Amino acid sequence: MPEKINILVLAIDSLRADHLGSYGESRPLTPAIDRLAAQGARWEQFYAPAIPTHPSFTTFYTGQHPLTHNIVCHGGQAQLDASTPTLPELLLREGYTTCAIDNLGWGKYAWFNRGYELYMDPSRRQTMPLMVAAEDLNQRAIQFLRGAGQEPFFLFVHYWDVHTPYLPPEPYRRRFYQGAGQADPGNHSLDGLWQHPLGQTWQETWFKWVGGVTDAAFVDGLYAGALNYLDDQIERLLGELAAQGLEERTLVVFMADHGESLTEHGIYYDHHGLYDCCLHVPLILRWPGRVEPGQKHGGLAQHFDLAPTLLAAAGVEIPAGMEGRNLLGTNRQPPTQVVSAENTWQSKWSLRTPEHKLILSRRPDHYGNPPRELYDLQADPGETRNLAEERPDLCRDLEQELEGLIRRRLEALGRSQDPLLEQDITLGKRRG
Repeated sequence: MPEKINILVLAIDSLRADHLGSYGESRPLTPAIDRLAAQGARWEQFYAPAIPTHPSFTTFYTGQHPLTHNIVCHGGQAQLDASTPTLPELLLREGYTTCAIDNLGWGKYAWFNRGYELYMDPSRRQTMPLMVAAEDLNQRAIQFLRGAGQEPFFLFVHYWDVHTPYLPPEPYRRRFYQGAGQADPGNHSLDGLWQHPLGQTWQETWFKWVGGVTDAAFVDGLYAGALNYLDDQIERLLGELAAQGLEERTLVVFMADHGESLTEHGIYYDHHGLYDCCLHVPLILRWPGRVEPGQKHGGLAQHFDLAPTLLAAAGVEIPAGMEGRNLLGTNRQPPTQVVSAENTWQSKWSLRTPEHKLILSRRPDHYGNPPRELYDLQADPGETRNLAEERPDLCRDLEQELEGLIRRRLEALGRSQDPLLEQDITLGKRRG
């Protein structure tokens, strides 16, 4: 029997793909991550099937689309069916030591720790768990790697540094800011934020912590600095992997659950809106001797493809209920369309084809967006010009296609009600 591989998953919360050098960023934010990409394979069109964190990571663990596993909210009431196998459970049964360094799997969201022999949460030492630093996570991860021994392992590390509030240590905070003054009273680039219910909260907390902010470019610099700090920590962890003699038999997965809107579409420092700044995320796989360095894959892929890919790499049978494909296999063609959902701040579905994206609302949203948005992804990759009224026939055709996909998937599951309507939004309803 061949030796089992190790699997190390580096999961970055709120990381948009376009801020990595390997995905087109010109600033030197991520040299270590870019080296990782050069040593392995990169998927150029990897899109979240749902935002934000809970539905996205549930998709990663189950290999199922959110329509199937039914987790479509962050902090919602729906539970993952106990009979649905998760990736860590399947690997544990095959003799893997499974370890998560994470903070999602508590209380009613305990499915995030299913199958983990070890579940470590350094964020419990923090007043705000989402402010746990990469250094603290690495401390636990390095301890694990040093004691890994000869048993195959699955190690999942969930980093939060580029999640709001972006507060890397000095000197990272101002390393990428070149503005005239972060709190210049004549700068009005953040005026739109003050209209958002979170605007006052951030002004009284986050922005006070850094000495006051009026310049959006300063906040962008904080995000860039947090990513640069994280990159240094990724380099440290990968260096430890090599130092322990584990690099050659470890498949490293680098991915994000969703991206982040940095003022695009009037959404400030948050991850809602089914636009590419939130849906397009990085995916890098490095597997020495098995994945040829420098590969670039252009086909569409989503998070439900990862569990089948990792199970196949580990030589573990893929359950019939998993809907994704083995991204390292050769027997399946990539899909020609992507369906994504949001039911947190907004309640919407989107359908992506190679040329267009349709965003279809189930409820009115805080921003007053129209119920249908249609974008030409080739001519307008920033999704700035809504063509729904200009091209009603195309809009209608895509809507019918999207509704048909949703209906057929639900019928196959013996269900009838759209989960976005069945489950209430969990954040937007708090607005006054």
